Amino acid sequence: MNKPEIPSDPGLRWEWIKYQLRTRGTSLAKLARALKVSDTAVKNVKRTAYPRMERAIAAALGLKPAAIWPERWANSDSPHRSRPNRAEKNASSTKDHNSVYDLRHRKSGTRG
Repeated sequence: MNKPEIPSDPGLRWEWIKYQLRTRGTSLAKLARALKVSDTAVKNVKRTAYPRMERAIAAALGLKPAAIWPERWANSDSPHRSRPNRAEKNASSTKDHNSVYDLRHRKSGTRG
């Protein structure tokens, strides 16, 4: 697959990505299930930069993300970041029930 085959128009590029995934026996929905994210999370790549999903789609196509989204990626395989000091993943400790993340039932005030 040559880089010039990839459409530069974002709408056409998205259709091209879906077509290429189908020809390889996969889909955006299958990628979402494999990554344990919602279908919407994968589809957000169409409108906004989402490095984790872009890497997964590119890997499924056997390409580098910079080949598909040159406007979003540097040649050094690192994404152009609008917020460079923000991590791509949230800290796992914020998702757990801990003293900082105190869950209470909204109406009764009891712990959940």
